[in-house]
Amino acid sequence: MSIRFPAPLRPGDVVGVTAPSSGVPADLRPRLAVAAEVLRGRGLEVREGECLLDRPGGSTTTSAPAAERAAELQDMLLDPGVRAVVPPWGGELAVEVLPLLDWDALAAAEPTWLVGYSDVSTLTLALTTRLGWASVHGQNLLDTPYRVPDPLLPWLDVVTAPAGARLEQGPSAHHRESGWDDWAADPGVRERVYDRAGTWELLDPGAGPVRARGRLLGGCVETTSVLAGTPFGDVAAFAAAHADGEGLLLHLEAGGDGALDIARDLWRMRLAGWFDVAAAVLVGRTAAPDAPSFTQHDAVRSALAGLDVPVVTGVDCGHPPPHLALVQGAPAELVVDPATGERSLVQHLA
Repeated sequence: MSIRFPAPLRPGDVVGVTAPSSGVPADLRPRLAVAAEVLRGRGLEVREGECLLDRPGGSTTTSAPAAERAAELQDMLLDPGVRAVVPPWGGELAVEVLPLLDWDALAAAEPTWLVGYSDVSTLTLALTTRLGWASVHGQNLLDTPYRVPDPLLPWLDVVTAPAGARLEQGPSAHHRESGWDDWAADPGVRERVYDRAGTWELLDPGAGPVRARGRLLGGCVETTSVLAGTPFGDVAAFAAAHADGEGLLLHLEAGGDGALDIARDLWRMRLAGWFDVAAAVLVGRTAAPDAPSFTQHDAVRSALAGLDVPVVTGVDCGHPPPHLALVQGAPAELVVDPATGERSLVQHLA
């Protein structure tokens, strides 16, 4: 069974903007407007939903009640006039939306790009595993105005690439350890200050070079681990249907939970068989806190050491920017060779 790739975006196509998790507060609406103008600058039209802004007197956790968020997301995904859906950012409770979607109707529709990371990965992973739709784990809408440093790609370059395109990325020389720009004070900021150097490394330095092939899949540990063992995160079934015997390149990252919570989440994934079908695991950089005498690195080692699977750490797929644009479900090749310095990830839109 083949992955279904949405059509490449073209000038005049509509991008739907809705918040299936957290809404945008009043002081960040100027940043939302700046991000929308970036899309219009690429020749795209923008359709803002009703479930987008924080509502006076409503929840500060979600943009709207779950039923409303699910209905708006589904309407956009099913509307043939909307070619991509890009939430402003993540949040906490996108999982509430999953059981309210009409999965049969979505399965019968042409696929639409869904783009984002953090809590949005709860949805992109489910769309890819359950429907076989390609989706994008990459910058959220409010991150879109930032220039993405080479050799990374912005999500807009990915969703506008032609069918069958070969997209090569690699590690950024620098990243940001933690902290966010003040979008309320400067809604138009387009350049980030990167204050740390680093690159992709092997969890086991003596494991030798990694050269792995497989389908890309993954997301935020705190949110996607909830899907392990459910119909929305049947990773083993997805691999059997789509990985062509090569396994998966699983990309995972800790968003903000402490190291012990992350260790338990990773063990939940392991016990649900996620790593049994992995050709390699890519672990994103994180600014999430350590526990006394137990670090985020220890959490990864607790759950993944001892598996016959190469594990690569420090990958640009975590909350600290910059971010790789990873196409969930795309076939890809990973190379990490510390001896030669070669580090690359090539994905194919076919």
